[in-house]
Amino acid sequence: MKSRLIMSMSLAIAALSIIVAAGRVHFTMSGPPEVHASLPPELSSYLGVFEPGSPPSYAPIADFAAAAGRKPSMAGYWSGWAEPFDSAWAQELHKNGVIPFIQIDPTDANVGSIASGTYDEYLDVYADAVRGFGHAVVIGFGQEMNAPGYSWGYGKVPAATFVRAWQHIVTLFRQQGADNVTWLWTIQADAHGTGPIASWWPGPQFVTWVGIDGFYYKTSDTFSSVFGRTISQVKSLTSKPILLAETAVGPEADQFVKIHDLFLGMASSGTLGLVWFDIAQSGGILHQDWRIEDNPIAATAFRFAVLHYLITRPSSG
Repeated sequence: MKSRLIMSMSLAIAALSIIVAAGRVHFTMSGPPEVHASLPPELSSYLGVFEPGSPPSYAPIADFAAAAGRKPSMAGYWSGWAEPFDSAWAQELHKNGVIPFIQIDPTDANVGSIASGTYDEYLDVYADAVRGFGHAVVIGFGQEMNAPGYSWGYGKVPAATFVRAWQHIVTLFRQQGADNVTWLWTIQADAHGTGPIASWWPGPQFVTWVGIDGFYYKTSDTFSSVFGRTISQVKSLTSKPILLAETAVGPEADQFVKIHDLFLGMASSGTLGLVWFDIAQSGGILHQDWRIEDNPIAATAFRFAVLHYLITRPSSG
């Protein structure tokens, strides 16, 4: 798999034209020199979803839309390091009026080397492909960096190193003219074992929206207990819009009541909306079956909440 990827990357890079500007070498494809496709920061207007099997298939997203009573405005997936931007999938989503939302996962990269420019050739190709797509894209990098769960997270990579890597990536994309990116800086909701979010803050000029990941695991969970402290911390740090970037209510958390609580909190706290983690997991309270399609109670509560707490907006940017 890696050998095929390296060969594909080599062919792509060989086809690029080299431009020397501002003291560094850029690799750029033919196409528009710049693309501007900003997403409006409309409160309570975004409904997103993570679906297994999407990409490559749109069918799971369509199934979710039928259960939710509304087509999602964005669809998320995780892009492993060295994976190219999936232009075909982005076009498929755009054809269906859905915004691509990519979390770039640096598991197989050295974060310090990202910051120092070691991977710029790969990132240049990625940025060119995003620019060539020509429509709005939401991109995050190294989500939940304030928690210890990932190789780039709290206690594993210095926060200052992560910040430099984030700033480097955003700067590189902008230099390549990929101004159709909404940059989503995503943190784990404050909990035992997480670090102070200000340590990872790259500065307002490098962030478009702030994402917060948090889940309802048990019946005692509420919007206030899951998200309240973190939202307050973010608002004391920045005025950037907030998206609940990965969330769900588990079967162990009284879904019918707590889905309503999630959407009510989303709307009353002044966030942009939420991205539902519609994935079946197993293995304890932290890994529940979060889907709504196969759960009539959850689906009913979800449709009601969508109808009452989300405004209708155009689904693609």
